[in-house]
Amino acid sequence: MTDHRFITDAPVLVDPVLLVMLTGWIDASGAAAAAMEAVQEECAAVSLVSFDDDLYIDYRARRPTLEIRDGESTGLVWASPELQYGRTPNGRDLLLLHGPEPDMAWHRFGTTIGDLAERFGARRMVAFGAYPFTAPHTRPVVVSATSPSKDVLDALPFRTNSVDVPAGMAAALEQVLHGRGIPSVGVWAQVPHYVAAMAYPAASVALLDGLATVTGVTIEAEELRAEAITHRDRLDQLVATNDEHQTMISQFEQLYDAAEADETAPIPTDPTAEGQPLAGELELRSGDELAGEIERFLRDRGTK
Repeated sequence: MTDHRFITDAPVLVDPVLLVMLTGWIDASGAAAAAMEAVQEECAAVSLVSFDDDLYIDYRARRPTLEIRDGESTGLVWASPELQYGRTPNGRDLLLLHGPEPDMAWHRFGTTIGDLAERFGARRMVAFGAYPFTAPHTRPVVVSATSPSKDVLDALPFRTNSVDVPAGMAAALEQVLHGRGIPSVGVWAQVPHYVAAMAYPAASVALLDGLATVTGVTIEAEELRAEAITHRDRLDQLVATNDEHQTMISQFEQLYDAAEADETAPIPTDPTAEGQPLAGELELRSGDELAGEIERFLRDRGTK
């Protein structure tokens, strides 16, 4: 018995890129999900493969949504991984793997995706992610990368780090596809920690630009890029009304600039003028407060 089925006839794709964004792991601000949605929309994505959700999804932990309308149970919405295909306006083919990260049978799922990637001749895999960081919204979003291949990383202009962390399914897929000779990379956007619980379109734009850097696949996403500009202006307006928040952002800017000037240099513990609090101390005192103010500020203006 197979763990997947084709929803439509298999298309003929030319050197497609496999783009992965599975929910359930780190995605600060929902930036990776928003980037994937922009790709799906611009590429007119079509459902291609569905997976056996009873095999891969624990519905006690990830319960389906019951739709109730005036007391009537009108249906259940079952979250399940899905593979789509699409084509950019300039003719580049994509495979899009999205939906919830499997709760079980990761080895089997990895083998299945590897088989599908080979069947359709995928030439590269890219996974989207985003994580909170003490970065200022007033600077360009930093993009970092992970890959099983040092050669792949050396060819990219992104940051790299050394750390032991729990892995997501996308990381497992990187390993599987790398083992099959398909170059694979995870592209991660840093999201200012004080906006990590709300939309931050600048990070989504950075991920799309990262996709272009890795693969040459360009996604215009004009609406998302316009939202990033508007969102930045509104954050600037809010911060300008509070001296403490301005100080916090200024400290983060100095940390950011120091890291950009020399990525190997130690991060200064007190980049501020004499008498000002340390960045870490100010972050603890102001980060949550600023986040709350931003949520209220954007909500009052009808912005999520």
